Amino acid sequence: MDEATVVAIIGCLVVVVLMLMRVPIAISLGSVAVVGFGYMVDFDAAMGILIDSPIRTLTNFNFSVIPMFILMGVLVSAGGMSRELFRASNAWIGHLPGGMAMATILACGGFAAINGSSIATAATMTHVALPEMRRVGYDPGLSAGVIASGGTLGIMIPPSVMFILYAILTELDVATLFVAGIVPGLLSIVLYCAVIQILYRVKKDWMPRGERASWRERIDSTKDVWATVVLFVLVIGGIYGGFVTVTEAAGLGVLGALIIGIARGRLNRHTIVEALIESLRTSAAIFFILVAAFLFQYFLAVTQAPQKLGNFLTALPFGATGVIILIMIFYILAGMFVDGLAVILLTIPIFFPVVLQLGLDPIWFGVLIVMTVEIGLISPPIGMICFIMNNMVKDIGLVNIYKGVLPFIGADFVRLSLLVAFPGLALFLVRHMGFS
Repeated sequence: MDEATVVAIIGCLVVVVLMLMRVPIAISLGSVAVVGFGYMVDFDAAMGILIDSPIRTLTNFNFSVIPMFILMGVLVSAGGMSRELFRASNAWIGHLPGGMAMATILACGGFAAINGSSIATAATMTHVALPEMRRVGYDPGLSAGVIASGGTLGIMIPPSVMFILYAILTELDVATLFVAGIVPGLLSIVLYCAVIQILYRVKKDWMPRGERASWRERIDSTKDVWATVVLFVLVIGGIYGGFVTVTEAAGLGVLGALIIGIARGRLNRHTIVEALIESLRTSAAIFFILVAAFLFQYFLAVTQAPQKLGNFLTALPFGATGVIILIMIFYILAGMFVDGLAVILLTIPIFFPVVLQLGLDPIWFGVLIVMTVEIGLISPPIGMICFIMNNMVKDIGLVNIYKGVLPFIGADFVRLSLLVAFPGLALFLVRHMGFS
C-alpha cells in the first residue's frame, strides 16, 4: 500500500472520528482536506484552493437553486398547505382500515412535492397529523413512526434538495434526477400503505377506524388543496414543459408560494421575515458543507483514492450488482451512526468514479443513494427525524418512536432491493420522457 493510499485512508478515518465527536461536518471535511492536500502537494497550494473554492461555489449561479427551493419549502410550511393536504386525504380514506395513517402518508407525499425536505415534512406533519391520530386513539409510537417514515418522502419526491446536492457533486442534470425519483417515491407510498394494512390486521386496536366523511365534506376538503396543485404545476410543470430551467423554477416556486400565502392571509410581514431568516440559516449551513466537500474532492484527487478503490472493487468476483450491494450495505451501516448528508458528501467523490468505471447508470445510483439516506433518517441509533420528533413530543419516548418506524424500515429495504434488481423502476420515466 503506497503512501498516498495510506494518507487517503487516514484522512477519511479522521473525518469520521471528528464527526462522531460532534465537530461540524464542514469543519471536519474542510480541515482534513486542506491539511491532507497540503501534505501531499504543498501548503501554499492548499491555501490557494481554500480561497478559491468558497468564491467559486458562492458565485455559481446554478447553485442558487438550493436557497430558492429551501425558501419555497419554508414558505409553504408557514402557509399551512400541509394541514389542507391531510384534511383532504383523511376525508377520503380516513374511514378505511388504518385510514388516518394512510392519509398521513399521502399528505406527506403531497407536501414533499412542494417542499423538498424530509425534516421539514416530518416536523410539519407532526404538528398537523399527530394530534388527530392521538385524538381518535391511535397508538402513540405507531403514530410517530408513520409520520417519521412519511417524512422521508421529502427527499425522494421532486423537488428534492438531496437530489440537487447529488447533481452538484456529480455534475448531473437535476431535472433528470427529479424524474428518476418519481416512481420510487410513489412505490414508497404504496409499500408504506401496505405495511399499515398488515399492522391493522395484526394490531387492530392500534388503529381505530375513523368516521366516514360525507361527500360534501370530501368535496370541500378537495377544494382546499388548489394552492398545492397550482404550486406543483408551476414548478414541476414548468421544468418538464420546457418553459423554465430548474433554477428559474425554484425562483418561480418562491414567488408562487409568497403570492398564494399573502393572498390567503397566511403570510404577513413577520412570518415572511422569519421564513427568510430560517432559509438563510439552512442555506448557509449547506453552502458551508458544499465548500468543504469540494475541498475534500481535491484532496482525494491528489491521492487517487477513487481510482484505486475502483480498480479494487471491479476486480472482485461479484460483478457490478455485487459491488453495488456492498456499497449499499456500507451506506446503510454508515447512515446508522453518521448524518446522511455527511455520508454522501464524504463518499460520493469516492464511489461515483467506481460506478462510472463499472458502467452503471449514475442517475440510478443517485436514486439508490437517496434511498439509503432515507433509511438512515429514521434508523437507530441516530435517526435524525426520530430525534427531532422526540424533542417535539417528549411524552412518546424515543424507544417507542424507533419501534414505530421499524416496520416501515422493512418496507424501505424491500423497495431498495427492488430498485437494485430492477433499475428500470427508476429509469423508465427518464427514458420515456426523453432524458437519456
